[in-house]
Amino acid sequence: MRQDQQARGGSVKTILRMAWRALVPILVLAVVHRADAQQAIGVLGQPALPGVEILITPYLWLPWTSLDIRPSDSRLSSASETIDPGKLISHLTWVPFMGQAEFRSGAFGLITDYIHAPLKAGVGTRNILFNGAGAGLRLDTGSAVILYRTAALPDQYFDIGMGVRAWGVDGQISLNEGLVPSVTVSNGLSWADPLIGVRYHREFGNGFGATAYGDVGGFGVGAHIDWQLIGTIDYALRPGIDLHAGFRTLNFNFTATRAKFDMNMYGPTISATVHF
Repeated sequence: MRQDQQARGGSVKTILRMAWRALVPILVLAVVHRADAQQAIGVLGQPALPGVEILITPYLWLPWTSLDIRPSDSRLSSASETIDPGKLISHLTWVPFMGQAEFRSGAFGLITDYIHAPLKAGVGTRNILFNGAGAGLRLDTGSAVILYRTAALPDQYFDIGMGVRAWGVDGQISLNEGLVPSVTVSNGLSWADPLIGVRYHREFGNGFGATAYGDVGGFGVGAHIDWQLIGTIDYALRPGIDLHAGFRTLNFNFTATRAKFDMNMYGPTISATVHF
């Protein structure tokens, strides 16, 4: 029990260190880039894109990931697992990328979001034919949603729109040489889902506000269903720089040729937005 508590404590400390290390560079870059942008505008006399506001939002998301696989062949058993953020961090092979960009002109806006997460894990082989194995998984998902601002008041606004989210899941298993030569097997899935999205923002005063965003899609075009919800508390650190902290869940149900996949990712997120 004591070891379990120490392990959990170590995971929490690791997550907090990652969050802090991720947020500090975001703030530093935000201030530097904002200052550079203001200087450039002052020299040129106009923004780089007249009439277009650009919002760049790098973020850190630490989700629990629940995956359920149901083979089409009923003779094969289903498999499911939930990976907590600490275990997910230990399985990363490289620094993941998470970022969002929004382009606004009048009542119209385009939001793009991209996540790249390279993972690895060990695989048991009982050292009979192979001396151990390793498995790699790369997850890429990107979305683009066009929003129209149907209501805009001094302290709140409401957007509605539509777009698409693309998924790419690539896997590879490498079996180490034992009684038989080494073998590497790789495969992957990719698809795109149409989306309908909405967003609501409300100002509370003194720099604080809240934003709620949600989308749903798939409709059998790609996935059976593809949806996400994001809720954040926002704080205007200074003109042109906003901080956010909240919760995000991203999910899909997809039927491939040989199996059905259900994936649910949910957890806290922190981010910073720079306005240009």
